[in-house]
Amino acid sequence: MQTNTAALPDAKGFFGNYGGSFVPPQLQKIIDEITAAYLSLRGDPAFQAELARLYKHYVGRPSPIFHARNLGGGADIYLKREDLNHTGAHKINHCLGEALLARQMGKKKLIAETGAGQHGVALATAAALLGLECDIYMGQTDIEKEHPNVLRMKILGAKVIPVHAGRKTLKEAVDAAFTAYLGDPVTQFYAIGSVVGPHPFPMMVRDFQSVVGREARQQFKEMTGKLPDNLVACVGGGSNAAGLFSAFLGDGAVQIHGVEPGGLSFKDGEHAATLTKGKPGTIHGFKCYLLQNEKGEPQEVYSVASGLDYPGVGPEHSHHKDTGRVQYHVITDTEAIDAFFTLSRREGIIPALESAHAVAFALKLAKTEGKGRTILVNLSGRGDKDIDFVAAKYGKNYGLTKD
Repeated sequence: MQTNTAALPDAKGFFGNYGGSFVPPQLQKIIDEITAAYLSLRGDPAFQAELARLYKHYVGRPSPIFHARNLGGGADIYLKREDLNHTGAHKINHCLGEALLARQMGKKKLIAETGAGQHGVALATAAALLGLECDIYMGQTDIEKEHPNVLRMKILGAKVIPVHAGRKTLKEAVDAAFTAYLGDPVTQFYAIGSVVGPHPFPMMVRDFQSVVGREARQQFKEMTGKLPDNLVACVGGGSNAAGLFSAFLGDGAVQIHGVEPGGLSFKDGEHAATLTKGKPGTIHGFKCYLLQNEKGEPQEVYSVASGLDYPGVGPEHSHHKDTGRVQYHVITDTEAIDAFFTLSRREGIIPALESAHAVAFALKLAKTEGKGRTILVNLSGRGDKDIDFVAAKYGKNYGLTKD
């Protein structure tokens, strides 16, 4: 699980000015134990062999790369098909790793938040496989919006706990899960769903997701004889992007693009464009770019994609913004929905709304890049979970009828 970002984070969990661990002393002791256990297992050949076995025979890795020729419009667009993984997204990559670590540490229960439900489904799947209990906190708004994933979690044996605070979405789910974890950090393992949270979680989730980048680098060179000219991935917390980007950060000729949710507008509470509109702050035990009010408190955020509506972002992405290695862009709800239908109707692939943000930017980028250039998009998840919501809210504009 090594990447060319091995120098980051530092020993205290900082990616430049971001990251670290800002938690109560009693919890820091538990987190230090998790850090030590992870660093030990990361170098354990038996642990890596077990994870590789599950990736191959359970998840179905490597996920393929597909040349989306029908998208047209300039540069060639390729898709890294994480949507074809077992459970339908990239989330299973780190959930299996975290669950294996939890079992090794003797934990009895996995606990987590989820927005779109993909992390919740993946963690419930890993818990079922490894014989662990599982509690998933999910905002009531997202429960209603992502009902198919709620059913999947329950079928898999997880307990789905609704959160009614605030906007009843991802940020509030994280708050609730974190509070529950503080109540019993000894027998529970908080399997954070992205490259966020106190150290070692941003590092650990990135390391597990780095399999995406390693595969993509090898596959793309085999397909085309060279590296892609551009990488594109959506960024909420940023785990799928961190995984893809990890294998290419040292390649200066590869332009790297992260895509944030522009939502309805740049008015407060109508977007979740953290790296575009935020400033450094602290949330959920780590320092990052943060959408915040004049008091420094996290702002309410919004995105049509439930997995992207988080006011913070991974500390490594915050570092990449400051260094300029990754360029971060904004896609609106309208653009994402249009890309959702474009990919569905031109290539027969229904993307997750989160992934549709990356597709939308790739379509725009293809026009400016032009012929002969290449774009590799991380298609981080499939859209099965979103079809009822999309049909109800946007279907009329795209020729869908109730019958």
